[in-house]
Amino acid sequence: MTSLANEISDGFRGRRSIYSLTNESTISDERLEELIAEVVKHTPSSFNSQTTRIVVLLKEENQKLWEIAREVASSSIPPELYEKLFKNRIGMSGAAYGSVLFYEDPAPTKALSEKFSILKGQFPEWASHSTGMHQFATWTLLEAEGLGCNLQHYNEILQERASQQWSIPPEWRLTAQLVFGKPAGPPRDKTFEPLDQRLFVYGKST
Repeated sequence: MTSLANEISDGFRGRRSIYSLTNESTISDERLEELIAEVVKHTPSSFNSQTTRIVVLLKEENQKLWEIAREVASSSIPPELYEKLFKNRIGMSGAAYGSVLFYEDPAPTKALSEKFSILKGQFPEWASHSTGMHQFATWTLLEAEGLGCNLQHYNEILQERASQQWSIPPEWRLTAQLVFGKPAGPPRDKTFEPLDQRLFVYGKST
C-alpha cells in the first residue's frame, strides 16, 4: 500500500469502541467542528442526495441528551431490564464530553423517488448506506485525534424529546449517537473471524 493508504488503514485499525470516557476533549471545539464539517461535505451519497444531517452536543448539552434518555428509558422499560442493560451505559454516555447525533432527512429521498420511480424502493436503503459511512468516517477521524468513541442507538427513546429540545425538524430520522470524550481506559479486546471466510478475490495475478 502507498504511504497515504497506510495512514488511512492505521485510522481504521485505531477505531475501536471505548466506553470509559471523561468529560474532556483532546482537541478544541473548533477542530472538532472542522473535522465533522469535512465528513459532512465529502462523504458520498447516492445521486449526491446528501441526506445525512448531523447535530453535535457538547458538555452540558450532552448531559441533557442522556438525562432525556434516562428519563424516557427508566419510565418505559421494565425496571429489571433497565437496570441490567440501560442504566450504566446511559450514565457513561452522559459523563462523556459530547455526542454526535446522526439524522436522515427524508425530503431528498422523497424527491428522488418521485423523479426516478423505478428506483424508489432503493433510495431509503442507499440513504442508510450514506449515514453509515458518515458514522464510520466521523468515528475514525475523532479516534485519530486521540478521542475515545462508542456508537449507540437510542433512536426511539431520543427521537421525539431531542427534536423538541434542540428544535430539530421532527421528520428527520435519528439513526445513531456517537459518544466521545477523552479515554479513561483501553478498548475491549477484539476478535476477528478468519479472512478466508469473509474476503474472496477472483482473477488475482500470481
